[in-house]
Amino acid sequence: MDLDRERIRELLSDISAHKVSPEEALERLKSLPYEDLGWATLDTHRALRRGFAEVVFCTGKTNEQIAKIVQRLSSSGAPILATKASESAFAAIRDVASSAVYFETARVVLVGEPRSPANDNLILIVSAGTSDVPIAEEAAVTAEAMGNRVERLYDVGVAGIHRLLGHREKLTSANVIVVVAGMEGALPSVVGGVVDRPVIAVPTSVGYGASFGGISALLGMLNSCAPGVLVVNIDNGFGAGYAASMINRMGE
Repeated sequence: MDLDRERIRELLSDISAHKVSPEEALERLKSLPYEDLGWATLDTHRALRRGFAEVVFCTGKTNEQIAKIVQRLSSSGAPILATKASESAFAAIRDVASSAVYFETARVVLVGEPRSPANDNLILIVSAGTSDVPIAEEAAVTAEAMGNRVERLYDVGVAGIHRLLGHREKLTSANVIVVVAGMEGALPSVVGGVVDRPVIAVPTSVGYGASFGGISALLGMLNSCAPGVLVVNIDNGFGAGYAASMINRMGE
């Protein structure tokens, strides 16, 4: 961090002397800094480079580690997300960040206020079945925290396709659609065949034995014949919500 401070001090001096423009300085700052905690290295400038702060993936971390990371990241005042969070992880986060809110179904913790929507574009989150809702909610909460207008359309899978087709107007009004499905993973292809919007497909681990923990849905989505269907990894609602937000905010 001392090296980073010195580089920033020199950069500020160059700006003051009109040797570097503010725009050039901003580009230089996008590469630093980071904070080394010994067991984790925090990317404290990710919001500057990517538009949103580093997100904490809780699986595999102790509650104490999660709380420490969130505490350090939240010092910037930007909203912080922790995904795949248990109730005990939330309790540890709340001890260091009283504003923390736990979205139980999504298993997501939000620290700070979500961003206000930058435009009126709609992200629509669609789930095939009720069992897919936890992953769909992870996508929805992520997109909302990043400053997007989000609506939900749940339990409209191909076993009763009329449930989906009854919402044709809502489907066509969305700017980006995230479709979450387990079992054979057919729903994204159906949606992709009736809209002219980007469709982000999320396979879930929901299904019987031959679903192989979501691999069948993943392969089905990767082999979709509907153009414009993009696929993220199994149970990666966060990744889908993040990508949908990036698409939705392009052109700002």
